[in-house]
Amino acid sequence: MASGQYSNTAQKILFDPISLGADRLCILSDKASPNMASWLLKTYEENKISDISIELIITSSLERGILQTNHNAFIELHRAFRKGKSNSFVCNYYHGALISKRNLYIWMDGETPVTAFSCSYDFTQSSLLKGGSGSVSERSASAAYKTYEAAVDNSTYCVNSEVEDYVPIVASPLPTVADLTTDDPNYVCLSLVVEKTKEPGKKSGLNWGQRKKRNPNEAYIPLPRKIARSGFFPLEKRHFLVVTDDHHTLLLRVEQEGDKAITTPASNAQLGEYFRNRLGLANGAYVHTKDLDAYGRRDVSFYKIDDEQYYMDFSVSKGEK
Repeated sequence: MASGQYSNTAQKILFDPISLGADRLCILSDKASPNMASWLLKTYEENKISDISIELIITSSLERGILQTNHNAFIELHRAFRKGKSNSFVCNYYHGALISKRNLYIWMDGETPVTAFSCSYDFTQSSLLKGGSGSVSERSASAAYKTYEAAVDNSTYCVNSEVEDYVPIVASPLPTVADLTTDDPNYVCLSLVVEKTKEPGKKSGLNWGQRKKRNPNEAYIPLPRKIARSGFFPLEKRHFLVVTDDHHTLLLRVEQEGDKAITTPASNAQLGEYFRNRLGLANGAYVHTKDLDAYGRRDVSFYKIDDEQYYMDFSVSKGEK
């Protein structure tokens, strides 16, 4: 992977132990984000690292609660990266007595502890990938794993249908309609059609997959260079969470040469399926401007909530349709 995309700390904790034969990463983290889990799973895939199991326990779940948007995203990752796939992901919420806020990253070779790190770095992109002035030290892997096992006994899977009986799921701070003003510095509007032709790209944008041997649903949202360079969206393939106006949760990232595309990294087809469903088109259908006009708009808006969470608006008023 290109240098500068993550810190030496992340390299030491998340990648180096694999060379020792470790294949199972057990994490106890005070704070954790689905963006970080998604980034790590995708980075392993792109670096052809397979057969890694990531098992996350969020230790502050009972104390702070879990944001609804994060909860939805953790569920999607938990279900998408099941055991038996190339790499797997499991997320648990801790509901036992308060424990240390110090984070533990424990690497295992199957059931055998290999190495462990105790550190101040939460399992979030803003903490772990940037590194900074936090502290990290090695711990006895066996002792650390015993701490992890004790936490497992007092936690529940994020996909448990009764999870809210154990930890609070907290409403996310999403913008209200009154907040959505186009002159807000936290707002951008991105066109879904090419300026010159006034049509979606023939083999790009919403029609990215309209090529031989590609999934025809594959799509991306075109990102103008000026906005890509403005700092509005995270770059260097960082993942960010998007809540849509119709209450869906998407994990996105900026990629391609010149940072020209916003994609769904888990599957490029995911974004295309989403927009085709909103437009009332069949899966894999070619998208024309007439389809966008029949729906009611040729663009999509983003509102920045914080550095890792956004609100995506593709709504139309009844009077516009």
